[in-house]
Amino acid sequence: MQCFVYASRRKPDTYVWLSRRDGFELLPKTLHDMLGELRFALEVALDAERRLPRDDAGQILSHLTERGWHLQLPVEEAAAIGGATSTH
Repeated sequence: MQCFVYASRRKPDTYVWLSRRDGFELLPKTLHDMLGELRFALEVALDAERRLPRDDAGQILSHLTERGWHLQLPVEEAAAIGGATSTH
């Protein structure tokens, strides 16, 4: 699956993965408001076997398929809410 990754300008080390380039309408309004302006960071072909440094590719793909987006949090924030680096 082709994925599009955006960095939050307001929250350092916070990224949103989208199933469509510039598909910001997929994000809940409250999440989009919290993240502020998003800057395009990366386009990547993702499959379940791909190894990523922080998140599980299978989980990202599941979120992209189900809702069209995936939120990747900074390690320290993720640890504070239960150890994962992404939202469930």
